[in-house]
Amino acid sequence: MDAGDSSGAGAGAGGAAAAAAKWRSDASRAFQYYLDRSTPHATGRWLGTLAAAAIYALRVYMVQGFYIVTYGLGIYLLNLLIGFLSPMVDPELDPSAAAEGPALPTRGSDEFKPFIRRLPEFKFWYAITKAFVVAFVMTFFSVFDVPVFWPILLCYWVVLFVLTMKRQIVPFSIGKQKYGGKKSGSSSGSPRD
Repeated sequence: MDAGDSSGAGAGAGGAAAAAAKWRSDASRAFQYYLDRSTPHATGRWLGTLAAAAIYALRVYMVQGFYIVTYGLGIYLLNLLIGFLSPMVDPELDPSAAAEGPALPTRGSDEFKPFIRRLPEFKFWYAITKAFVVAFVMTFFSVFDVPVFWPILLCYWVVLFVLTMKRQIVPFSIGKQKYGGKKSGSSSGSPRD
């Protein structure tokens, strides 16, 4: 031991905690640096996420388990997708925005923003990537491998996806829409198809 480090084990524990805090701070700073540098490279980021999703899918396929983790991941991804496709201010839910209506710029300094996402693309990508990494790590712990009949989970997720998309994002109807407008009494010589 050094002559200056004669305070015993208490100082060693404090020094180790300070070293761990410094290492954590440096690692966080380096991670944030590379995360900031990846911001303009959307294609590369999404290709990396696609690779992470493929590795996760391969792991689940090879292990033949962890379907409940995959189901939870699917629900979380559906929630993120809704946030990504939804506007920041929904006029149907915010009465003050609905009363005002869509605002157009009135001054030169105003900027017209027709659609602002509730969840921006970068945060959407980051959350999806983190979700796949966390789900991948969970596949190494047998406590998360709950035995379930996966086709039921898949059917339930598809029904949930369709109902959620129908209600929140894309209100669609099945069948041809019929209009009860005026019917013309005169017929022309050319048939319409």
